[in-house]
Amino acid sequence: MPNVRGDGMRGLAVFISDIRNCKSKEAEVKRINKELANIRSKFKGDKTLDGYQKKKYVCKLLFIFLLGHDIDFGHMEAVNLLSSNKYSEKQVGYLFISVLISADSELMRLIIQSIKTDLASRNPIFVNLALQCIANIGSKEMAEAFQQDIPRLLVSGDAIDLVKQSAALCLLRLLRAAPDIAPSGEWTSRIVHLLNDQNMGVVTAACSLIEALVKKNPAEYKACVSLAVSRLSRIVSSPYNDLQDYTYYFVPAPWLSVKLLRLLENYPPSDDAGVRSRLNECLESIFTKVSEPPKSKKVQHSNAKNAVLFEAISLIIHMDSDPALLIRACSQLGQFLQHRETNMRYLALECMCLLATSEISHDAVKKHQETVVNALKTERDVSVRQRAIDLLYAMCDKSNAEEIVQEMLAYLESADYSIREEMVLKIAILAEKYASDYSWYVDVILNLIRIAGDYVSEEVWYRVIQIVINRDDVQGYAAKTVFEALQAPACHENMVKVGGYILGEFGNLIAGDPRSSSQVQFDLLYSKYPLCSVNTRCLLLSTFMKFINLFPEIKTTIQDMLQNDTNIRNADAELQQRTVEYLQLSNIASADILATVLEEMPAFPERESSILAKLKKKKELPDNVESPSKEHRHLPQAIVNSADGASSPERNGGPSNYGSASMDLLGLNSPTNDGMASTNNGINSNGYAPQPQAPASDMSALFDVFGSPTQPNGGDFGNSASSPPGQKSGVQLVSESNIKKFLFRNSGIVFENEAIQIGVKSQFTPTQAIGQIELYYGNKSTMPLTNFTVQVHNTEPNALLIQAQDIGPVIQISAQVKQQFNLRCVTVFSQTPTVRISFSMNNFPMTIEAPIPVFINKFLEGAAMDGETFFARWKKLSLPAQEAQEQFFAKYPIDAASTQEKLTSIGFAVLPNIDPNPENFVAAGIIYTGSTQVGCLLRLEPRRQDSKYRLTVRTSNEGVSKRLASLLKDEF
Repeated sequence: MPNVRGDGMRGLAVFISDIRNCKSKEAEVKRINKELANIRSKFKGDKTLDGYQKKKYVCKLLFIFLLGHDIDFGHMEAVNLLSSNKYSEKQVGYLFISVLISADSELMRLIIQSIKTDLASRNPIFVNLALQCIANIGSKEMAEAFQQDIPRLLVSGDAIDLVKQSAALCLLRLLRAAPDIAPSGEWTSRIVHLLNDQNMGVVTAACSLIEALVKKNPAEYKACVSLAVSRLSRIVSSPYNDLQDYTYYFVPAPWLSVKLLRLLENYPPSDDAGVRSRLNECLESIFTKVSEPPKSKKVQHSNAKNAVLFEAISLIIHMDSDPALLIRACSQLGQFLQHRETNMRYLALECMCLLATSEISHDAVKKHQETVVNALKTERDVSVRQRAIDLLYAMCDKSNAEEIVQEMLAYLESADYSIREEMVLKIAILAEKYASDYSWYVDVILNLIRIAGDYVSEEVWYRVIQIVINRDDVQGYAAKTVFEALQAPACHENMVKVGGYILGEFGNLIAGDPRSSSQVQFDLLYSKYPLCSVNTRCLLLSTFMKFINLFPEIKTTIQDMLQNDTNIRNADAELQQRTVEYLQLSNIASADILATVLEEMPAFPERESSILAKLKKKKELPDNVESPSKEHRHLPQAIVNSADGASSPERNGGPSNYGSASMDLLGLNSPTNDGMASTNNGINSNGYAPQPQAPASDMSALFDVFGSPTQPNGGDFGNSASSPPGQKSGVQLVSESNIKKFLFRNSGIVFENEAIQIGVKSQFTPTQAIGQIELYYGNKSTMPLTNFTVQVHNTEPNALLIQAQDIGPVIQISAQVKQQFNLRCVTVFSQTPTVRISFSMNNFPMTIEAPIPVFINKFLEGAAMDGETFFARWKKLSLPAQEAQEQFFAKYPIDAASTQEKLTSIGFAVLPNIDPNPENFVAAGIIYTGSTQVGCLLRLEPRRQDSKYRLTVRTSNEGVSKRLASLLKDEF
């Protein structure tokens, strides 16, 4: 018999050996039943059992349970072991309770009382056992019973480090079961200051707890930012031998570093310049250490170092504020693109997808285009090739669109079947978005159909038809191109659909060439007819009827074809009915009636493309698919417009009226109206009373595409009174200072945490006093976001009109939803409107409040003038109320090129060689509103000797002068 030890319990060791020696399942069951009968009799009949015997029998019951047998007695004896003063007996009691007793057991009150006794014990080992049991059970009842005891242990000065670690992790476990027990008030600062604890184990455990608390109430725990930066600074600046107990393969405390970096991702860049500077130094140090020669050749060393690096890059992308760090991150990732390890290449491509969405680092990412294209061609791992496609899609713009589309088309011929459909959608989107010549767009789509016809969805070929119909300059070229494509021996059915439709509309444009005469066109299409599906044959019948109108000389030929038994007596009811009706129409209708009925299709109304909606559905995961990893959740989603469901062009032989020939993929150029829509599905858009309108030429671009006007609501969130931002408990606030970066840019990330990413894209037309802002809500969590509502809060509804688009109440896993806001500036405004975004994640409610990035300078357009005109107007605006002046220290190095670029980005026209002092800047512009125009003049005087500026703004409106001065003083 093998030697089995049972912690001094010989009876347990013998029992385990007997079970191991059983030759069959029946023998095992027989031995277990015998032992159960013995234990039951001991518990019932022997009143003199001591602690050792109880411990032994409870251990046997636990072992039997772990073998898969039910245990229906012995629970009370296990609870009695908790009152023992011997560690081994108490340990077995807690172990039995953690494994066998359910949270709703009748014994739970006794257990809680015993745990309370141990928590109050002066023996730290007993306290630790109690904390472990609480965490293992983790019920709501446990959370409510110990919501005061555990935080007290956590911050107690008498508790040893091991107890503090256990208390932090125990509280974290209970928070997940009962989020309402989160400590607040007096506990907040004391818990946050655990980040300063001398013991690294306590800091590591506390960091996990604080991150969970921050997600619930970020404003209350904001003090953790400076402490986290301080602790991170000490780690990255220390040599590895200073933290020997927490050094992993020469990398000091990598797990804690990653936790601290993730904690900082829950907040925008700090308003404290010192904290920002220290954090930037930490991030620079991380980059520097990665570039140093490795201290070990073992893979664990590089893994730990790179884990910290990638989390640092994630934080840099989240902050999206320091150009130097973003460019350095891009450069470092560029080196990883050619790393020998596949995982490193994958992660580098994934992070660069995020960097490509930033205006600051987009150009830097584009420098690696050749490397990414090479990865697409040579990578053996399909997941890496998928990330390469995502990165090419993200880095594409007008300057490289044709090259990227050509490379993607070339790869499409050999691409894995699993990614072909998504590639087709992305190529179609890029070709349309960046098409400078629509003949190139037609060529791209026809190549798509030729190369991967089975993966070209209806949305793609519907779209090319819409564009050809809406653009006269490409119709003849499209007809000639599809005619040539149809002459191929093997032709995909989607090509037949496109060719049939385009030739039916514009075949007359190429009929003058004998090689593409009317009869040749008919013969070519009819040669494809027998091999097509019923739907395609219905479309071709409509094309042939169009030919009767375009080419009367082949009318008899087409009528003979319609009278053929394969058509007029076809088994398919739709095909037969269409044939009979078309034949009768051609026989009884006059030429004028036929010309009217079969006239060319009118242009389609402007509407967003449905290809993007198709790509969004492709990205969504069904409920029964395993949730993606954290890395997958960070993948950038395609910018998807919410579009109406596409109508099929096949119905009644022609396309329904949908789509746009010159679609703006981001919806920024779609027309708008001055009616503002009411919103439902939980969206409470700010209503307003009718305002005096400017001339039609200024306002005709703004029309309502979503619904009827809303009712005034005074700009409040629903019916509840709004409280000052600092007093909104449970609401994650995005400060206006974080939004100020959008003074200079029109897109970026507004807010991001582990659950959601909120991005923005905007476009303004100052001369018409209108604009569009699009918020993108991306689900980064592993579960759907439900009860999703957005409320708009506009404190100046009579000055700034806002219309919000409806969105649905659910955002699926890894999905992204766009909400569009149409804006009209009626008169000068000073307050930034806000949105309150509420949703539930796994029944846990979350609320985020963020300013909408619209400032008065968005309606500012530069005005050029000479020096004489400038100074004449400057003197005219000399009243004290018309001037606002600020003197301030420079936040950034005084650089003429950078200052001029910022003034231009804000909207001013910088006027050179006007100020007598060449160091000074003068600029001019006009703010357009629906009711008036406000002239704006600016003078910026840098003083390099003491790094100060004096800013003077003069306008014809007192409020505008003060607002512009207050906005600009923090930006130089």
